[in-house]
Amino acid sequence: MFSKTCEYGIRATIFIASQSYQNHRVGLKDIAKKIDSPEAFTAKILQILSKNNIIHSIKGVGGGFDIPKEMMSQITLAQIVTALEGNQVFTGCGLGLHHCSEDHPCPVHEKFKSIRNELSYMLETTNLEELAMGIKSGDTFLRY
Repeated sequence: MFSKTCEYGIRATIFIASQSYQNHRVGLKDIAKKIDSPEAFTAKILQILSKNNIIHSIKGVGGGFDIPKEMMSQITLAQIVTALEGNQVFTGCGLGLHHCSEDHPCPVHEKFKSIRNELSYMLETTNLEELAMGIKSGDTFLRY
């Protein structure tokens, strides 16, 4: 459903958030290894997330990536997806057609619309704090 860019971006952000809860900054190499992504690709994703104020980047000795704890409850998965892929997930055609619309629907338009609406709701109502807390408590995990 998501592109590799978006999958890795979500994984990276959740990992950074979970480490930030423990007052740790993480470097590019650790993030790439943890999310099983090539370093160069991960670096590009992190740059986009940083430009969109989803993660913070600190250069130099003791630097790395983090997310302030007070911001985690305000950052939703929808913001991450939008930063990485635009609004295509929220508005796009289930078959990838450019001319699909309410007035000119594709064969799966009505069925996909309800799935897209449910996905949008989940992305808009899920924040980093709850995902990071799930990892911290051991209820969820990021293993590959």
